[in-house]
Amino acid sequence: MRNTAYWIALGSLALIAAPAAHAADGEGQFSLSGGADYSSGKYGTSVTTDIWSVPVTAAYQTDRWTFKLVVPYVSISGASNVIPGTGPVNNGNPIGRGLGRLLGNGGGSTTPTTTSGSASGLGDVVASAGYQVYTSQDGTFGLDLTGKVKFGTADENKGLGTGKNDYGVSLDTYKVAGNWTPFGGVGWTKYGSSQYIKLKNAFNANLGVDYKLDAANNFGAYYYYRERIAEGGASQSELTGYWNHKIGTNWRLQAYALTGFSNGSPDWGAGASVKFLF
Repeated sequence: MRNTAYWIALGSLALIAAPAAHAADGEGQFSLSGGADYSSGKYGTSVTTDIWSVPVTAAYQTDRWTFKLVVPYVSISGASNVIPGTGPVNNGNPIGRGLGRLLGNGGGSTTPTTTSGSASGLGDVVASAGYQVYTSQDGTFGLDLTGKVKFGTADENKGLGTGKNDYGVSLDTYKVAGNWTPFGGVGWTKYGSSQYIKLKNAFNANLGVDYKLDAANNFGAYYYYRERIAEGGASQSELTGYWNHKIGTNWRLQAYALTGFSNGSPDWGAGASVKFLF
């Protein structure tokens, strides 16, 4: 699963929704959200890997700037070579996800093999800063530039992360046309490699459309692609559908479901979150 999303956020999960209106009159606005994300897939192995993520997100938005900090709790059960937010890799860590990698050959060999195990703990903390480079006078067209740092806070010996920082930049745009809002973007990430997991830098892209049903509801879908970043891995290719609902002036509810089309993505996933605006 991507940093969506974890987004991201990984990223998540990073859920890409319709572009939000920037705070009016330059006044800053703080928000706090929490949710749960679940995904399941084989990632090209014979083992099904299930991943739970419970992210807490703090955000501060001004007229042109948006700052976010995502702190997730992650639980994973499945193939030891699948890393949350990264996907399948050649994981040379002799500990891997539990001692099964050391004991798999009768305890007499430390040769890494793909095994199955479970682990949980703090995931990778993600910080981002976005700037609205351009917006039309009527607010129907915009261009945003975002920088992101994924800190390697997840335990690499548990297979919860790579243990290294990643640095990314993305450029996103949208165009409001009545109730419809097409949106999309491109990004590039410098992935950190450890002594056990070797990664290469890669581009990613997304393309989608949002529909405003009424004052309280909008829904849409987007496609996400990321190049292969690891030997023995695969590209990410997935389609996500989402629904956003406003509850009064301060509460927001989001839900999504996704399906993957490559060994770098889960077979399917779903999640929901609630946000409070102060």
